[in-house]
Amino acid sequence: MGINYKMKNLNLTGFNFSSIFSEMNMVLLLKVALLLIISLPIIFLLRKWIRKIITNQYNAHYGMLAGKIVFNTGAILIIITVMHQLGLGLGPLLGAAGIVGIALGVASQTSVSNIISGFFMIAEQSFVVGDVIKVGEKTGIVLSVDTLSVKLRTFDNKFVRIPNETMIKSEVTNITRFPIRRIDIIISVAYKEDIAKVKEVLLDIATQNPMALQEPEPLIIFKEFNSSSMDLQFSVWAVREDWLKLKNELYETIKMRFDQEGIEIPFPHISLYKGEATEPIPVEIIQSQKMQPGSV
Repeated sequence: MGINYKMKNLNLTGFNFSSIFSEMNMVLLLKVALLLIISLPIIFLLRKWIRKIITNQYNAHYGMLAGKIVFNTGAILIIITVMHQLGLGLGPLLGAAGIVGIALGVASQTSVSNIISGFFMIAEQSFVVGDVIKVGEKTGIVLSVDTLSVKLRTFDNKFVRIPNETMIKSEVTNITRFPIRRIDIIISVAYKEDIAKVKEVLLDIATQNPMALQEPEPLIIFKEFNSSSMDLQFSVWAVREDWLKLKNELYETIKMRFDQEGIEIPFPHISLYKGEATEPIPVEIIQSQKMQPGSV
C-alpha cells in the first residue's frame, strides 16, 4: 500500500479523529511541527525588530501598532499554511467564522463600540504610548492603546484598564503633550508685609534655580485679599522632565528664604471687636500659680 502524504476530501464537519490519525503519516506530522517550530520564533523576532525600528524613528505608540500588525499577519499566514498542509479548505472555515462573527456582533454591541472608539482615538492621536494622561480621577502613563481599551500604569504602580468607549466620552488631559509645563504656587503673606519685597524674593528664587526657565519668564500675580492674608500666585516654567522636582524645590526654598527675610506666612485667625472698628477686645493672659502642697 502506498503512503499518502496529503489528506484529501476533508472538511470541518464530520471529523473522524481515529481515521485521521491512522492515515496521517509521520512525514506530514513532522512537516507541520517543523513549520511551527521555525515560523513562530521568526514572527516573534520580526515583531520585536519592527517595533524597535518604528519606535526609534517615530514613537512608542507607532512601534506598538506596527508590532501588532506584523504579529497578527504572520499568525494568520501560519494558520493558513498549516491548514493547507493538512488538506483543510478555507471555505468552510470562513463560513463558520462569518456566522460566529455575526453572532458575536449582535451579542456584544459594547465591544463593537469599543473597537470603533479605538479607531477614532488612534486616528485623532490625542495621546500616544508613554504620555502621562488624566482620565477622571485616574492619572498614569499610557502603556498601550488596544482594540478594546487603554491601559495605564499609575504612579503608585497600579494597572488601570479603561474601555475605549469611556475614553471617547470622557475629558482626557494629556499632561506631557508639550515639552514645557508651568508650576503655579499660591503663596499667602501677612498684611504687614511689603509686596515689592516679597516679589523681589520670589523672582530671585526663580532666577537662582537652574531648572526654572527664564523664557517664558517667571510670573507673579496678586490673586486676592483673603480673610487672614494677601494671596499671590507664583508661576514658573520648567521642562516636563523637571516639573515635579522643581516644584518641590521651590516650596522648600520659599519657606527657607521667607524665614531668612522675616516674611510671615500667616495662618487663619479671627479678630474680635467690642464695637469700635479699630480697637479689638483686649485679652490678658494670666499665668496660674503653682499650687502649694496641701492646698485645696
